[in-house]
Amino acid sequence: MLKGIKLRLYPNKLQQDQLEQMFGNDRFVWNQMLAMMNERYQNNKNLPFLGKFKLNYLLKPLKKEYPFLKNSDSSSLQVVNEFLTQSWKNFFQDKSGRTGKPRFHSRKYLKKSYTGKSIIKIAGKRYLKIPNLGYIKTSRTGALQNIKIKRYTVMLEPTGKYYLSLQAEVHEPQKLRLTGREIGIDVGIADLAILSNGLKYPSFDGSYFEKKAKAWQRKYSRRRHLAKLLVLQDKNRKVLCPRSLESFANWQKAQKIKARYQAKAANQRKDYLHKLTTHLVKQYDVIVIEDLKTKNLLQNHHLAKAISNASWRMFRQMLEYKCKWYGKRLIAVDPKNTSRICSECGYNSGAKPLEIREWTCPKCQTKHDRDINAAINILHKAKPTGQGLAMVKS
Repeated sequence: MLKGIKLRLYPNKLQQDQLEQMFGNDRFVWNQMLAMMNERYQNNKNLPFLGKFKLNYLLKPLKKEYPFLKNSDSSSLQVVNEFLTQSWKNFFQDKSGRTGKPRFHSRKYLKKSYTGKSIIKIAGKRYLKIPNLGYIKTSRTGALQNIKIKRYTVMLEPTGKYYLSLQAEVHEPQKLRLTGREIGIDVGIADLAILSNGLKYPSFDGSYFEKKAKAWQRKYSRRRHLAKLLVLQDKNRKVLCPRSLESFANWQKAQKIKARYQAKAANQRKDYLHKLTTHLVKQYDVIVIEDLKTKNLLQNHHLAKAISNASWRMFRQMLEYKCKWYGKRLIAVDPKNTSRICSECGYNSGAKPLEIREWTCPKCQTKHDRDINAAINILHKAKPTGQGLAMVKS
């Protein structure tokens, strides 16, 4: 099975310069190939489509013309052709017209990366040997034991930190022991997961980091605007040595600090979700959740921010692959009427505003917590399908 592994890299100054060159080479090859394909398409739209193998054949003369391309891992340039080919396929296959033609890449992109398929070797406890970079210090190498690396991506994030992302083939993880328990989960905003047994797990609170990121976003916007004005002023005055936007360090510093706070919030949210989902998979054999269309819910501008912060989509994705890894069962059911039906007698009391968190069934007089009642109904919905505890044990 395939698994993603992410490691921190600590390149020295020489390696940082090499990485900058390799990022630029990928961008250069993309733009050169795209310009050629655009011209070919404009001249004759009936010409056969150029696949990745034909584009790879063009790399050899391109390297002769531009020797600096030899500084890159050759497999990374092939991956660029693969991505470009896929972009063109998406453009031709999309009949709706929503997918446009591939665009040229600009050096102004904040995120820089390149992807390769060459062999990476473990050189020590905290060192790796990466093609064209040599020995490079990393955060850990223990996670790379007994795995087969399919692809790797070296990236420079807006925070100024370097990371190595690996797509690796690993052995199937050991199945967790069965507990004989099943649970229904209703997701919410104040509480991320409300279980049918009455337990509630709060949503991650990233307000501190968001507040800091907003403050530095304002500083970044203001500083960059002032720098642009000074650059324009030099241009209008026809100064002998005009300043460039990159020569102003203040706005770049604000940009990095803002990105660091955003990264802290994202990393802590992901860590919280990992711990919560692992706990649920260990505790229950059958987990029943709502089949929510998060993309549609985000169109509600009053709740979009809260829903994004709760990370319902990431929560479900983690549950899906962890249940698959550890031999547990995840069932998604239609959320229709789960908040309206009484879990005791089945009476549908109709729609209720979001501010109503507790209600009493007019038929059986049972007092309900809105979210717990919904979680119980979600669990009940899975039972008629025959996908219950027996299927997990089988």
